[in-house]
Amino acid sequence: MHSSSVITGSYNRTDGHRENMEFKQHSGYIKLGYDFSDAWKLWGSANITHFNASNPGTVDKPYIDNDSHITRGMTSFALENHYDKTSGAISFFYNWGRHKINDGYQPGGKPQKSHFNSKDRMLGISWYQSATLFSGNQSTVGFDYQHFGGESWNKVVAVDETNANQQVGDHIPGVNKQMDEFAGYIDFRQDISNWLSLDAGLRIDHHSHVGTEWIPQGGIAFHLPRKSELKAMVSKGFRNPTIREMYMFPPQNPDLKAESLMNYELSFSQQLLEGALSYGINLYYIKGDNIIMTDPALRKNVNSGEIENRGIEANIGYRIRHWQVNANYSRLYMKKPVLAAPEHKLYAGVNFSQGRWNLSTGMQYIKGLYTSVVKSKEERTGFVLWNLNIDYRLCRFANIFARGENLLAQHYEVNAGFPMPKATTMGGLSINL
Repeated sequence: MHSSSVITGSYNRTDGHRENMEFKQHSGYIKLGYDFSDAWKLWGSANITHFNASNPGTVDKPYIDNDSHITRGMTSFALENHYDKTSGAISFFYNWGRHKINDGYQPGGKPQKSHFNSKDRMLGISWYQSATLFSGNQSTVGFDYQHFGGESWNKVVAVDETNANQQVGDHIPGVNKQMDEFAGYIDFRQDISNWLSLDAGLRIDHHSHVGTEWIPQGGIAFHLPRKSELKAMVSKGFRNPTIREMYMFPPQNPDLKAESLMNYELSFSQQLLEGALSYGINLYYIKGDNIIMTDPALRKNVNSGEIENRGIEANIGYRIRHWQVNANYSRLYMKKPVLAAPEHKLYAGVNFSQGRWNLSTGMQYIKGLYTSVVKSKEERTGFVLWNLNIDYRLCRFANIFARGENLLAQHYEVNAGFPMPKATTMGGLSINL
């Protein structure tokens, strides 16, 4: 028998790189584990975090007092089993949140008379078991259940002269909704020979509001000579609309359907020089519909969006003694622009590790990143980022570290109107007990 435990705490604070952009967070985490035997293990974890954040708005339309006070917690437990030919787990989780939000006002405006409040929860149970039924086989069956919901209200914080019925401290009801989701799945993997493997799976998901969705997937892998591999895969993806999108404040729409997409991939990878050199290339095509978007004319969320993306990704890495060099590149073709998605992304980095020292640095090149996808007002940008990390181990439980981000002091945005910070450096002492 064996037991283990982990306890962590953190505190983070910054005044931001713009006015009205303060952020403060403190959190705690604990995890306890107990091994009954070599085959059975029980563990549980809990964490809680609280943060205060201010949104400054865009540069052109700044906000004052757009503040959020949010507390979130999570608890989970799991019982695992591990045998030679079968393994699995049953787990339970419970998440909750409490939110207090001041929508703020723009310069020249007036402070809000009421503040938004909400509380939510999500709980669920998950079970799966994998087994080797015969040589070269791995089969998995599983079941998931989730319950989620919450309520919202506005709390009056100042007298509204236009509404004599409201008093300070009154609660104005908002939304109170509960939903359930059930899913069962099966996955079957089989090595046909030493050069061919097949993978097939099916998941059925039932949502209490949206209905039932079938999600298939399948793949084939060719294990080629000289540690190379060719894979082909097709899979379906989907996303159910959230309570916020359906019920909470404009542009909500209770009639939303689930988003869905089909993904097709073809990839090749190889390792050379006894694994020191590796590279790979991946081609993909994605087509989706019923994408949830906001219709400005109707002022509500609708299932009118479509995406059709195709692209190529490539990576290479080389390791020699204390050095590791890696690079990757991706090219994305979009029929319709996607927010924060770059057409070109190139990265090259170097890692060095020897004795007490660990150093890493990398350059990233971005081109054709959409910062706004508003029709007829699309905006794209490009930039180069250089980051640097240095760590030195003082002793078994203490490290000195230094970080540098955007050291070229590039002016760039990921979302239009929200400039990212220029050159940022930090350093400190890390203690692990």
